[in-house]
Amino acid sequence: MLLLRSGGLEAELLDPTNPEERARQGTRYCWGGYVWQVRDGRTGVPLLAGPEWPNATPTPFNGQGLPESFRHAAWPDQVPLTVFHGRGFILGVGDVEPGPDGTPFVAQPCPWEISREEDALRFATRQATLGWECRLERRVSVEGRVLVSATTVANTGPKPLPLHWFAHPFFALTEGRLFCGLPAGYGCEDNPGFEVDAAGRLGFKRRFSGPNDGHFQLLRVPPATPLRALLSHPAIASVTFSTDFTPDLCPVWGNGNTWSIEPYIMTTLAPGEARSWTLRYEFGA
Repeated sequence: MLLLRSGGLEAELLDPTNPEERARQGTRYCWGGYVWQVRDGRTGVPLLAGPEWPNATPTPFNGQGLPESFRHAAWPDQVPLTVFHGRGFILGVGDVEPGPDGTPFVAQPCPWEISREEDALRFATRQATLGWECRLERRVSVEGRVLVSATTVANTGPKPLPLHWFAHPFFALTEGRLFCGLPAGYGCEDNPGFEVDAAGRLGFKRRFSGPNDGHFQLLRVPPATPLRALLSHPAIASVTFSTDFTPDLCPVWGNGNTWSIEPYIMTTLAPGEARSWTLRYEFGA
């Protein structure tokens, strides 16, 4: 593991150059900058969960912590973006080829460069496949009780690059429940799993049981309103999760072990164009 420490937090990140740790990552999540766990710097208590929590070796698809993902097929219709008939590339993962069952497997991982600053780790890679060329840079920093994840993608090739990214943070439940304050205007249609009350607080409609009982639901996102979510936590006062952009989509998902709120960016980068964004996690006392 790669470690970042401050007075208040200790962050554990998977090393994308370590073959044993790469085996945990699969093809769903970006390898560089994958925050596997954040611990309270005073008590050592883990502050993040996952769909199979507290299993120490979850499947790569489920994962845990604060992963981020670049889609190779559009949601929800699964129209191919950068992988066609199992062949192509996944941004932040590498070149893929079709496996025996037709699903992509990593044939050539990204060549990551990792550099360390006093309070941060930087991850950088370049990819060139099927006429696409791009540069991906990620910086994860910890200062006090705040973790910041910053990402830049640049299209360095001759043709447009589809960029469909989402964060998939796995937050801990409080006695099997979640309590989350949302910005004004966020809400959801009636559904069996989640509800938003008159004060803008998101919660479960019922308790879920184990890893296979859960619900996925899209939130309504008002224009020009970045996400700022104030979350309950079983071990600390709260967690505040915020973005510096208005999500193009924002699903929520939960099961009996964890829950997630997933801001999306869905765009296309013209040749020579770049896009940068930042996520901020503030872990309360």
